[in-house]
Amino acid sequence: MIKDDQLFLAAIKLGTHALGPGNRAAIWVQGCPFHCRECISPDWIKPGVETTNIQDIVDEIMKAPNIDGLTISGGEPMAQAKALTNLIQLVKAIREDINIICFTGYRYQDLIQRPPTPDIKGFLNELDVLIDGPYIASKNDNKGLRGSSNQTIHFLTEKLTNFDFDNQPRKIEIEFHEGQAFIVGIPIRNFRKTWDHVITNFQRS
Repeated sequence: MIKDDQLFLAAIKLGTHALGPGNRAAIWVQGCPFHCRECISPDWIKPGVETTNIQDIVDEIMKAPNIDGLTISGGEPMAQAKALTNLIQLVKAIREDINIICFTGYRYQDLIQRPPTPDIKGFLNELDVLIDGPYIASKNDNKGLRGSSNQTIHFLTEKLTNFDFDNQPRKIEIEFHEGQAFIVGIPIRNFRKTWDHVITNFQRS
């Protein structure tokens, strides 16, 4: 069993403007039970094998200058709710003004009524915004910071109520490292087909 000070971490990004207001840190956890069609992160569906100490992640986040908030995605964050709760509390102990956004494939009401782990309530208490529901490719309407129109944006505190999550223009940030592309942001409709076409043409050039 994974310890509460360890996280199955898929990736971390320091400094992004594609996943919420301001300059943000973002972390993606490894492991997801949903297997959404056209998932933008299929490599992060499989369960995690190696863990990362959450204090090391906090130290990394705190190195980044002018971070306004933290966005958590995956994978499925609710599967590691306790470790993420601990991580957020460590971050807030240093910077209590930081806001927290989390994406989940679960419905908020289901998390309240039928939590998949016993640590969900404490995790939700640390969040400012929860974007819930599975990604459905056919309902991707290219609008705002939710992947598809079936997803709902829940303001769990008043910190980010002035930010228009529903109509915010989508941004995609792409980094290349050791021959691999790292994509940050909410995908537009048919993004994977468009991306594969771009990569194929790039390789031929």
